[in-house]
Amino acid sequence: QVQLMESGGGSVQAGGSLRLSCGVFGIIYRPYCMGWFRQAPGKEREGVAVTGSDGKTTYAYSVKGRFTISHDNAKNVLYLQMDNLKAEDSGMYTCAAVSYNTYCRDIAADFDYWGRGTQVTVSS
Repeated sequence: QVQLMESGGGSVQAGGSLRLSCGVFGIIYRPYCMGWFRQAPGKEREGVAVTGSDGKTTYAYSVKGRFTISHDNAKNVLYLQMDNLKAEDSGMYTCAAVSYNTYCRDIAADFDYWGRGTQVTVSS
């Protein structure tokens, strides 16, 4: 049984920064993929960033150069550092993980385990 728990969301002004954390409780088997997704009211869920056990990362075009995803293997915590935040970054951010995954794509259907989410609100 794998459980994911996010923290670090909140309210910030445009141009500010937040760091999201996702504690991973349970075993994720290699090759694995972990990532962050977000959903704004009235919009579909979208992939923000993913990282695989090989260290490769993929970012949505809208966050490239502003967001950084990382995984601390020792602590088994997934992070999302968000800088230069914009109002359009607001939404519910959820972490996800999947075992035995080679391709590591930012496609929600690929992931088996999900957290409950943490809210990010950016005011302009």
